[in-house]
Amino acid sequence: MAFQSTLPFDITATQPDALALLHALPAREGHREELRDETGALRAPWRQFFDLLGEEGIAGLDHGIASVAQQIRDNDISYNVYADKGESRPWALDLLPFLIDEEEWALIARGVAQRARLIEAIVADIYGPQTLLQRGLLPPALVFGHPGYLRAVRGFKPASGQYLQIVAVDLARAPDGAWTVMSHRTEAPSGLGYALENRLIVSSLFADPFRAMRVSRLAPSYSQLVATLAQAARATMRDGDREESPHIALLTPGPFSETYFEHVFLARYLGVTLVEGKDLTVRDDKLYLKTLAGLERVHAVLRRLDDAFCDPVELRADSTIGVPGLLQVMRAGNVMVSNVPGSGFAESPALHGFMPGISQALLGEPLVLPAVPTWWCGEEAARQEAFAQRYSAFLLPTWPGAQGGTSGTSGASSGWPLGIAPGPQRLADWRERIESTPESYTIQAPLPYSCTPRYEEGTLGARPSVLRVYAIAGIDGQWSVLPGGFTRLAAERQATVSMQHGGSSVDTWVLSSQAGSTLSLLPSPMQPGDLARKHRTVSSRAAENLFWAGRYGERAENNVRLCRLILGSLEGSDADEMFATLAELASQCGLIPSVDTLAHTSPQAFERTLIAGMSEASGETSIGQNLASQVRACGEIRGRLSNDHWRTILAARNDFRDAQHRLVLASGVGRYDRVMLADALEYLATQLSAISGAQGDRMMRDEAWRLLFVGRHIERVVTMCTFLRAVAGQGTLARPAGFDLLLQLFDCTLTYRSLYPGRFEVPALIDMLVVDQTNPRGLYGVYTRLRKKLDEIAAAAGSTRRMPFSELMPPIASLPPLEALCESDAEGGYPALIDLCDQLSQYMAAASNEISGRYFSHANTQLSAQVQVQTQTQVSA
Repeated sequence: MAFQSTLPFDITATQPDALALLHALPAREGHREELRDETGALRAPWRQFFDLLGEEGIAGLDHGIASVAQQIRDNDISYNVYADKGESRPWALDLLPFLIDEEEWALIARGVAQRARLIEAIVADIYGPQTLLQRGLLPPALVFGHPGYLRAVRGFKPASGQYLQIVAVDLARAPDGAWTVMSHRTEAPSGLGYALENRLIVSSLFADPFRAMRVSRLAPSYSQLVATLAQAARATMRDGDREESPHIALLTPGPFSETYFEHVFLARYLGVTLVEGKDLTVRDDKLYLKTLAGLERVHAVLRRLDDAFCDPVELRADSTIGVPGLLQVMRAGNVMVSNVPGSGFAESPALHGFMPGISQALLGEPLVLPAVPTWWCGEEAARQEAFAQRYSAFLLPTWPGAQGGTSGTSGASSGWPLGIAPGPQRLADWRERIESTPESYTIQAPLPYSCTPRYEEGTLGARPSVLRVYAIAGIDGQWSVLPGGFTRLAAERQATVSMQHGGSSVDTWVLSSQAGSTLSLLPSPMQPGDLARKHRTVSSRAAENLFWAGRYGERAENNVRLCRLILGSLEGSDADEMFATLAELASQCGLIPSVDTLAHTSPQAFERTLIAGMSEASGETSIGQNLASQVRACGEIRGRLSNDHWRTILAARNDFRDAQHRLVLASGVGRYDRVMLADALEYLATQLSAISGAQGDRMMRDEAWRLLFVGRHIERVVTMCTFLRAVAGQGTLARPAGFDLLLQLFDCTLTYRSLYPGRFEVPALIDMLVVDQTNPRGLYGVYTRLRKKLDEIAAAAGSTRRMPFSELMPPIASLPPLEALCESDAEGGYPALIDLCDQLSQYMAAASNEISGRYFSHANTQLSAQVQVQTQTQVSA
């Protein structure tokens, strides 16, 4: 929903009424207010914003908040908090943007670019000639004592000559209006992905103000980042491979990282490969990505990993998220890592006090932007000065984890030493501890951050804010600044800004008097003759997620169908006759505990157990858990899904969660509204059918699609065999109720009735469910299509020393014909049919193991078909 300007609204003339309508609250005492000046009048940018918004737009702000929440939910924008035990929170985004006028931004951009040049020069000097240490401009203890200084990088110079490609600077506006530097981020500055997502959402809601105020665009800066990485990557390429496009990867710690969502989003937007440490391997001093087709060279790594975790061989030996041997590849000049590992020491707050002198020495110019007054306690004169000047101040660790950092609200993850709460401290209380290890502590003067307006429930309030601005290196070595940034607001009653502790974010608008720039650093437009059709690289991890996305989707769809049929059958006249079969089906598909525990229970108790087991918290095989697993797997491969496809996958999980919550509220614990439950399952079945259709109709027919196809069809064979075996094993296949149950489970009721109206023929049933290869759920047809797709994947992946899939899955001609499958024994059972189901299940297990070893883990060992089948037979027995 975009707010359109329909009426002229001069907010300067009606300011009291407008603010009264919004219940405007004053900013915190002692803080500068971004919305209004000292006289109470709206500042110029906000005057223009509300004027363009109009009365209708102001009246629709509540709808805007709902729209923001809906888009965050639909796009699954999340933020993982360690204190939440790995559970992700919905991203906190406020409705109103943060406005910065052109003149102010010019100062910010100049100051941030200067800081980036200075930090680049500091890092180059510390890992090179170390003149700063020799001249006394930086104390050696401040550098060598910092865990971010890596001795393994000493003497290293990147092939491109540039150590840093991204530098982030956190700024706050002081009460006098001066923009002040609070901190620098050089290891793996976060927020670029969230800043872009914030822009996409908020700019669409305020379409007219966004255009009329000529808000500077973000896209050129991201294009510049990709161009810079590509240019630096080419410096690592040898003459023989310079004709190829450099392969850039974004290295993430994985789904449990706080900012994993933005890693996925940023990789997709930049068009680079998202990888985890286990996706990469080092061979002959070169870095490779494990892919479906083998190993593929990686030339540049944009890392989102902290320095110490990058290489377990030379850095932290306990790191399981890094790449063994990465630093050696970097030193050999065969990969560009951005930013260079070892730049983390420049994040120390203690550097603030030394930056003015270093700027004069290295750049020959004073700093444009001041820093918050800071004293490193490792210098006795600075320490005594701080104690003389300050009664209270922020007490910061000079380096992460100093003084025994602990997890939680004041732990190492947030950079606070043991026992220090995030807030001003009474210095006298800490003097003895500071004197014992002074170099571990840095004192920083409190700075009341300016308060940015935010709208909530009819109230226009304000919260302290910090602006993170990003400087991006160009291919010529010059620095430019992304025109916007990542603005965060403090939580209610909080003085410091922290997303972990309940803070929120806002979009940042840099206003301009000029039309938006059309400059792009992307290659010139491609001509038809230049086109070379290429398939995207499928990494081993992406391949695994594609495979399991197919399996989870098929499993959820079949289990929902089974649940609907069981719940309907328990109310029918054949409930007693079919109860054992229904319980066996539910048990075999993991919807209830072992059927033995329900042997003497009533249908009512069985029904309650079945319904209680649908939730996400009930276990790995529940419907809810399969939906959640499908979301996780598809979240890793979002770049291969259409927006509608992805949103349908999210909606299936979210809507079923909501439906179960409503069901409990409406019915009470242990009781269920049958109509509500039936409606929820019916709606979920429709959504799962839409997901299946999107996989067949909205994805490129490449190796990625084939893997998803294979996963879905392996699961289909396993599930259909389970259905057939359970019904045949219980002796109900030839009974009308069992006959109809199978037709419904295979979704063949209408087709069978149209071909054999009024007839009850077991041979016709087995032919349709097993032998007829035109049936999309018939066993032989699914098996044949599966073998074909596996052969296509093997051909695309290239040669391998592993056995062909044809040896694991014999041709269809080797399977029993219809006549053999229709033979029954004296007890009315169908032994050949049951044996076929067992045989096909073993083939599927062997094929799944082979796919995993060949494409996911790249295992060198191989089991023969006979050994794998024998193993599966022993497990089944």
